[in-house]
Amino acid sequence: MSTELSTTFDPAAIETRWYTHWEESGGFRPERPDAEPFTIVNPPPNVTGSLHIGHALDNTLQDIVIRYERLRGKDALWVVGTDHAGIATQMVVERQMEERQDKRTNYSREQFVDKVWEWKAESGGKITHQLRRLGCSMDWSREQFTMDPHFTKAVLKTFVDLYNDGLIYRDKRLVNWDPKLKTAISDLEVEQQTIAGQFWHFKYPLEDGVTLDDGQDYIEVATTRPETMLADMAVAVHPSDDRYKSVIGKHVVLPITGRRVPIVADEHADPELGSGAVKITPGHDFNDFEVGKRAGIAPADMLNMFDENANVCQVADGLIPDEFLGLHRFRAEKVAGEAKGARELVIERLKQSGHLIPHIAKTKKGEEVEMDAEPRQIATPFGDRGGVVIEPWLTDQWYVDAAKLAEKPIAQVRSGEVEIVPKSWEKTFFNWMENIQPWCVSRQLWWGHQIPAWFDGDGNVYVAPSEEEAQAQAGEGVALTRDPDVLDTWFSSALWPFATLGWPDKTPLLDKHFPNSLLVSGFDILFFWDARMMMMGNYNMGEAPWPRLYLHGLVRAADGAKMSKSKGNVVDPLGLIDQYGADALRFFMAAMESQGRDIKMDEKRVEGYRNFATKLWNAARFCQSNGIGASDTVKAPQARLAANQWIIGEVQQACAEIESAMEDLRFDAAANAIYQFTWSRFCDWYLELIKPVFAEGASEDAAAETRAVAGWALDQILVMLHPFMPFITEELWHAQARTAGSERAYDLIVAKWPDPRGQVSKQATDAIDWVIDLTSNVRSARNELGIAPGAKLAAFVPEPSELAKATIERSSAAIERLARLAPVTVGEAPDGPAMQVTALGDVFIIPLEGIIDIEAEKSRLEKALAASQKEARSLEGRLSNANFVERAKPEAVEKARADHAHHSAEVERLTAALARLG
Repeated sequence: MSTELSTTFDPAAIETRWYTHWEESGGFRPERPDAEPFTIVNPPPNVTGSLHIGHALDNTLQDIVIRYERLRGKDALWVVGTDHAGIATQMVVERQMEERQDKRTNYSREQFVDKVWEWKAESGGKITHQLRRLGCSMDWSREQFTMDPHFTKAVLKTFVDLYNDGLIYRDKRLVNWDPKLKTAISDLEVEQQTIAGQFWHFKYPLEDGVTLDDGQDYIEVATTRPETMLADMAVAVHPSDDRYKSVIGKHVVLPITGRRVPIVADEHADPELGSGAVKITPGHDFNDFEVGKRAGIAPADMLNMFDENANVCQVADGLIPDEFLGLHRFRAEKVAGEAKGARELVIERLKQSGHLIPHIAKTKKGEEVEMDAEPRQIATPFGDRGGVVIEPWLTDQWYVDAAKLAEKPIAQVRSGEVEIVPKSWEKTFFNWMENIQPWCVSRQLWWGHQIPAWFDGDGNVYVAPSEEEAQAQAGEGVALTRDPDVLDTWFSSALWPFATLGWPDKTPLLDKHFPNSLLVSGFDILFFWDARMMMMGNYNMGEAPWPRLYLHGLVRAADGAKMSKSKGNVVDPLGLIDQYGADALRFFMAAMESQGRDIKMDEKRVEGYRNFATKLWNAARFCQSNGIGASDTVKAPQARLAANQWIIGEVQQACAEIESAMEDLRFDAAANAIYQFTWSRFCDWYLELIKPVFAEGASEDAAAETRAVAGWALDQILVMLHPFMPFITEELWHAQARTAGSERAYDLIVAKWPDPRGQVSKQATDAIDWVIDLTSNVRSARNELGIAPGAKLAAFVPEPSELAKATIERSSAAIERLARLAPVTVGEAPDGPAMQVTALGDVFIIPLEGIIDIEAEKSRLEKALAASQKEARSLEGRLSNANFVERAKPEAVEKARADHAHHSAEVERLTAALARLG
């Protein structure tokens, strides 16, 4: 029996019901032990996270792929889980403690970690419930967490193995230090913000008796961070800069500290920038660190002038005056009883000693004004979690030899063993991987995988999976202390493609589903996650974790701007689901996902795809009302009527287009193929073509055949559309009558992908295409000339093709009903005003005498044409003006382009309409 559909489509009424059914019935992982595997792993979202629009895009694309492959009979596994998100999770728990006037340091490490686990049990993983609302068909029965015991085992083994192979080591280097969180953070967790700052110029006196060629006894340097001069260790000049060649190898004596530092030649100094001389603080600047190493300064000897809070501390040579010690680097607040920050005090002392070179600025009236510094907009790194300026800080950390591990991934992409889609990302991949820096994997946190390394009293390190094994290495009686640091979360998530399948144990799941089949990822984590998975896959498993990597773009605001909370342009996907349904949002994501391009958010398009769902809903209701039920076959039914043969052929074509697009991961092309077939071919044309078959007095044989074909065609739509719109398609699938025990009596989620194999007559399908083309062109012409849609018009065909003759003879009723042409005469048209339309090349002459006022219509069209031509020319002039395109607001330029396209199209339409009038 069929389920009678309600008159309106309400997504909310069906989504929760079907998702619960799929999950409880095992539909996300049907038992297919002998089937070909297809495996993808979901980029594990932070356990603290909530669904944002980027997640919606990423997971929609993955779900389309996994549902498609499941329908094709694969043993489709979509691995799901969450990342323990070291910094983010620790911050959430500490913030909750602060609200209770409590803090982490009131507890032991073990007690605090227990509190984090309690938080996870109560509040963590909200995003996993939100992914269900999106319709993600993940294998929740095997949900993973990067701190699960089996995952911890994999992490520890990888660290120990890398250490034993010389690929993990401890080193003193600069890191991104977050003074608020008091930990090193990764590049991904650093946000560059442009803020108002200043550019100061100082005199660094040359040592006694040394001058430049022009007699000047100092070198001018400029900086945006004057406080760091307390730890300067050199001044760099370009080796070819004639101004300084005579003093290379000489020294300057720093103001305030009196430190004597060398003048070194290094190409880092740009002769065209400022004075061409650069102060070098290797302990607090990434570029300076490299210059310092090239100048022969060992990292262990580099001066570090800040403590973990970014307050000034004494350096190894003891030359920082006491008045600076304890001051914050630049914040003007009372620290250790001093109301000035280090920056303010440095500037004040340099000004007093005459070493500050003032900046001369001009007022609007042209008057010169002396200022301490030049105002500048400065790109400044901020921690995305702590929200404070990041300090490059010299510390001892654990590093992975990323350059060595990058060798195999580079070779695999070059050889095509791993395909990056779109290919345009390969250049970026190679550029980063071939210049990769050591990967800092230690973090100064309590929550995470604690590094399996122990130190004895002499600083010797023992790396082992357990304390017992470390103790065995050190020997009996040697007191050991475990490294308090934890591993970067990217280290553990790099093991995701195989640790989630049971590695390091050898499991049937690992044997079958590794390597994975595909990775879908945002381009923004290409290096932080994707590349590192390639490194670890090759290291631990001896092969790449997947043969194909698909990188999608970002979802941007409607004006193309990047979404951010500060701009107030963030779109909540759950709000869109509430308003339009998950199916509409998913289809929007797929339809707009064009390789290599970002997606512009367009709520009107989401609304349009909700209308598309409603169109399909109403088509199914039409079928029900005419006794059209579910098909009991995958193969196309036998068909004699031309319309039925035509729709079978259209199903075959749509199916082939979708399969081709999915093979190439062209989500937009696949979505467009099923959209056009469903809306235009099936709903607009086929259902219209078959209406007479169900009229009173029509042939019962024709009606029976049409019911079988229409039911089959609707089934094919539901299967092909299901990966994109799973909820409405499952609802309609079950609403159609299905015979118990028939070939198709099962849930749509585990249905069979279309395999039409129908024999169709080209003559029959050509005839239908001819009628459709004729009808479309006649309707367009009527609209252009303002002729009532229902008015019947006579038509003449002077030189009909064989197809035209046969179709006019056999399908005159259809031509009259659809195109409203009657009679249609084969022969010459009478003289007089007429319009011309075509049908696949056949020319129809349609007399207009008495139908419209020809002269009035010509006058109206000519006025409209002139107006659109004028507007198009004006807009073209504006868009060809570089000043307008470069300086106007992006939305103004976008609107001008849209208006120009509209008026250009109007010019074409109105010109054609005038031509029709002769």
